[in-house]
Amino acid sequence: MARAIWDGVVSFGLVTIPVKLFPAVREREGLAMHLLHGKDMGRVRNNHVCEVDGREVPWSEVIHGYEYERGKYAVVSDEELKALRPASTQTIDIVQFVDGAQIDPVFFDKPYYLAPEKKSRRPYALLRDALEESGKVGIAKMVLRTKEHLAAIKASGDALVVELMRFAEEIVDIGTLDLPSGSERGRAQEKKAALLLIDAMTERFDIHKFKDSFGSELRKLLKARANGQPLPKTAAPRPANVVDLVSVLKRSLAAKKKNGGRAMHNPRSTRRAGSHRSGASTH
Repeated sequence: MARAIWDGVVSFGLVTIPVKLFPAVREREGLAMHLLHGKDMGRVRNNHVCEVDGREVPWSEVIHGYEYERGKYAVVSDEELKALRPASTQTIDIVQFVDGAQIDPVFFDKPYYLAPEKKSRRPYALLRDALEESGKVGIAKMVLRTKEHLAAIKASGDALVVELMRFAEEIVDIGTLDLPSGSERGRAQEKKAALLLIDAMTERFDIHKFKDSFGSELRKLLKARANGQPLPKTAAPRPANVVDLVSVLKRSLAAKKKNGGRAMHNPRSTRRAGSHRSGASTH
């Protein structure tokens, strides 16, 4: 059984619900790639070396400093940093409810599951069902691992999910990007062809269909290298020279039909999937 990483209460109004917090995701198994010296295959290590005397500095002598001017630092002690951290609290305090569709997915960061204590199963189910029926999301403040977070509480299947959020200042302003303007929109014929292709490629989402193909291929490559076997050859895809968007979209649509695409219908009539209780967290 999974181990809780936090326990406390969810609070909204005068209602408090004792809960436990569990990770909703597990990190993918990584490959331990080391930095090596290409000439002699020696490990390249990351040591703390002082740029003044060139010597390695033990961790006990490392302090924190902010460079406010080139070569000049404002030093902060560990005690001062500790005093600035938010006080530990065991409350997920819902401060407002909003329509879920109003939140840009870019603000979501990391999900966790909430599970009720035995004595709070009914109020837990009440909040979950009310969020699901209303389409609302609870916006809350919480402290996790000595850091204050903004969080969204959502209904997801039979569970309540707490999704840590990013603050507005953490998001890059899209105004800094060179994006197509309204005058650069596609022609009506191009849009129609694109909608037909999107409709032909529309399926009910099933996360289990998707695997980490890059990680799998990398493991094959490293295994072959370790065993002295020839490396598998893969052909790099050639970039398409798109001149006529409509003809390219029509060829894509024809290929989809040939490979067993589903029956065509009005793109606007596709029903929105995902309203049933699946038990999976979504953004």
